[in-house]
Formats: sequence, C-alpha cells, structure tokens
Amino acid sequence: MEKIRAIVIGAGFTGVATAHDLAMRGFEVILVDRGPIANATSGRTHGLLHSGARYAMNDHESAIECIEENQTLRKIAPELFELNDGLFIAIDEGDLALGEYFIEGLETCHISFREISPQQALGLEPNINPGLLAAFVVPDATFDPLRLAMAFAATAKTNGARFKLYSEVKDLLFDGKGNVTGVKVWDRLADREREIHADVVINATGAWAGQIASMIGADIPIKPTPGVMVAYDQRLVNRTINRLTKPSDGDIVLPQRRMVVVGTTSYEVEDLNYVPVIAEQVDLMLERGSELVPGIRQAKKRGVYTATRPLVGGGKDARSISRTFKFFDHAETQGVNGLLTITGGKATTMRMMAEKTVDKVCEKFGLDIPSKTKETPLVSYRLYSALPDGETVNE
Repeated sequence: MEKIRAIVIGAGFTGVATAHDLAMRGFEVILVDRGPIANATSGRTHGLLHSGARYAMNDHESAIECIEENQTLRKIAPELFELNDGLFIAIDEGDLALGEYFIEGLETCHISFREISPQQALGLEPNINPGLLAAFVVPDATFDPLRLAMAFAATAKTNGARFKLYSEVKDLLFDGKGNVTGVKVWDRLADREREIHADVVINATGAWAGQIASMIGADIPIKPTPGVMVAYDQRLVNRTINRLTKPSDGDIVLPQRRMVVVGTTSYEVEDLNYVPVIAEQVDLMLERGSELVPGIRQAKKRGVYTATRPLVGGGKDARSISRTFKFFDHAETQGVNGLLTITGGKATTMRMMAEKTVDKVCEKFGLDIPSKTKETPLVSYRLYSALPDGETVNE
C-alpha cells in the first residue's frame, strides 16, 4: 500500500515534532523550511522547560499542558534537560500578597511545589535578592533549544522523514477544485523553484502561520509578539529564578551554560521578518533582572536577541492571551481540503501539539493509528547531521 505523503512547513519545534509523529505513524514525510532547523522563534527561546507554574494563576489550561509535557519530555529525552528546578520568589509586599493565589493555582493544576524559607532559598542560590520575602520550589528545567529541535528531527529522520531546508514556500499547489495538493518552493541553494506534491500539507510556521494560511484566503487571529532577552556572561544562578508575580516584563532569570538570561518583554511589530531590538527594553531587562539577581549589574552583556511568540487570540494586551495552542482544519473553516494549521503553544508543549495535529490527519484519512511519541525515547540530537536530508527534486 502506498504511503500517504504529508508536507510539514516549518522546522521549528512544532514542525519537527509533527514530522516525528507523522513518521512514527507510517506517513511519508517531507519537511520544508526557508532556512536551517530552528532558525526563527524556536532557536531564540530562553530555553525553559515550563513546570506550568508561571501560568498557574491566570491560565490553567496552559499550566496543565506544560506540567504534563514537562514530565513526558523528561522521560523521553532526559539527556537534553538540566533538571535544576526553579524558584519563585517574592521580593516586595505586592508579590507576597499573591502567595495564596499562587498556591491555589499550583494545586488546581497539579503542579508539585515546596514552600521554603528565604534563608533556605539563599542557601540554594546565594546570588538572589537577599531581601526576598518568600520562596517556592517548582519543577522547572532548562534546555538548549537547538539540541531539543535536533533530537526530534533526528528521530523523525530515523523513521524516514526527509528535510528540505533552505526551501521557502512561495505558494500552495491546488487541484481543479481549489484544494491544496502541495507546495511551490524556492530552493534558495540552487536558486530555482520546485514543486512538491502531497496528500496533506501542515502549516507549522508559528508566528508566520497567518502568512501561509492567507494563501487560501484564511485569516488566522495571530498576534505576533516579540520579546527581548539579554544574556550575561556569568552563571550567577543554577536554577530558574522567577518573580512571584503575574506574567510581566523581566520576570525570569535562568541559567544557560556559563551565562544567565533575563527575559522577557512584550511588544508588537508590523514586519515579522524584521524585529528590532529596542534599547529601552534592553535597559529594562537589566533593571528587572537585577531585582531578582543583583549581581547582574556587575556582569557584561553576552548577547541581546528577540523571539516572536505566535499568540492566538484577540484583545489589546498580549500578556492576557492564553499560551495554549490552536488547531485549524481549513476544510471546516474555509472549505479548502488538504491544509491544516497548528500554531500557538510553548516549546514545552511541542510533542502534545504534534500529537493532536496528527490525530486529526489520521481522522481525515480514516486511519486508526495511535501516537507512540509519549512513550518513545528520542534518539541523540547528534544523529541529526549524520542522517541525510533527502534529495531536493521536483516531486
């Protein structure tokens, strides 16, 4: 029996996880991206494996998704994560007043935690603000974004998925009835256009999902929301340090290798392909980050970068939008078969997002093939470059 061919657009977290799930369920998989793997938002995340605690006060759906996938990813790829936990600390009376609300949210979302004294917190992390008023330990962890993406991609490759990178989607292919039958890409390495045909196309381009969907006249309510992050050249803490507050600018400091990263801000841009770094926001990260870890003031900036969140929903305040993910079957919303869109979510929920998407693909083709990605260990990220990407030809 001939395999069903699926094209995945986007080599970020969601795309590589979707390619992995599709390949495990026996699809012929071709992933295309205009650049290298994890070249956009996924490669610029601060690298937090969320416990869900950040959302426990005001976004229970996202918090529950995060803690469930936190535990799953620890099992299937333990070598990718620094299982260092996180601290939520109150540094003023306003923070302290949220303590009971925070505990209630953690319990509601089934997130394990431990309340410790300020003295105990300083014993764990001597460089945090010595004037802290309260502290909670939660099961956060940190990861290298590129390695996480490469591990999913490598596992997809071991099951036959092909990666056609530096291949930018310029248009969708259609049959005589207006249904999607593939993609037209510009092979940026060979400087020529190519057509790739498929039975289904999955749009997993994150903040760019609206641009792909617009090719069939669909309007997806994405609010692309960049945020500035600043890396400093000293590893001042070994755990993620979160401020006990509702999501706000500069509310987290986390360790990455021999550095710490302070994040993040929230603003809007008109051109997704040009996201400016705003100097005032860089200064704000210094101010807010040093409130959590004072030693940041004596550290040197190692780098400044931005990542654009693909938030889905309306409203004026991007921080009020849920961090859960959304799925669009364009046969149901626009009457166009052959194109599905998955966007939103977090790096932490990439596997879950992929599973839900491929469940829908299987349903559309009348297949009863359950996902096995929740129990299947990922192969080493080191295999990604060792395995071939597949021939780049008209198909």
